[in-house]
Formats: sequence, C-alpha cells, structure tokens
Amino acid sequence: MLKALNPPQANWPGLSQGMLIKGSGYFVSGGHCGLDDSGEPVTSSMEEQIVAMFEGLKRTLAEAGLGFEHVARTTCFVREFSPELLRTIKEVRARYYNSDCPPASVMVQAGLYDPKLFAEIEVIAAVP
Repeated sequence: MLKALNPPQANWPGLSQGMLIKGSGYFVSGGHCGLDDSGEPVTSSMEEQIVAMFEGLKRTLAEAGLGFEHVARTTCFVREFSPELLRTIKEVRARYYNSDCPPASVMVQAGLYDPKLFAEIEVIAAVP
C-alpha cells in the first residue's frame, strides 16, 4: 500500500523523503530543505539555498515518476516573513511551477531544525 521514496542524495536515515500511496492517486513528501550533497545547509546565499530546496524536492518527485506539474498543494515553512525571503521564494518557485496552474499553497512561520535554514517545503501531488 505504501512505497517509500528516497533518492540517492537523501541524507536522513529513519524517515522517507516521499511516500507513494498506492491505489490512492496521492504522493506526499517529507520536508525538504536547501541542503548540499553532504546534508548540510547551503550557506552561500539565500537564493542558492532555496534553489537547493526545490532541486531536492524535484529529485524526490522524480523517484515517484512525477514532476512539479503534478503538485496540487505546497506547504512552505519559513523561519521569518522577511521581504527578501518572500521575494526569493516567489522568484525561485516561479522557475519550477507552471504559472497557468500553480498549486494551492500555504506559508507558515516556524522554527526550523537548523538556524542556518531559511525554509522547508513539503507537497502533496496527484499520481496520474
């Protein structure tokens, strides 16, 4: 019934980056942050960290045979509602989602597990 999806770059033992719920038409992701290949937060710039966050999510979606066009809902957790962070997320997000049919979205201010992180994202996607 459930199929755990963990791309090779996933660095979190004990949890799944995504779950395909067989027979339901749903895929749900775990939280994705802007991490480098060693699992550490990307600290070169805010934009590069947000790009890394979306690229990690892209890899997990691909493990399920999906892309951003399948995403129905996005929840983004941010450490603060600063104009710079909101602008950066909006600009980077536009590179990945179709502007004609963007997913329903929620943004929530939350404490993240590492103070170097700006954001974390999770999605629900439709499986064709």
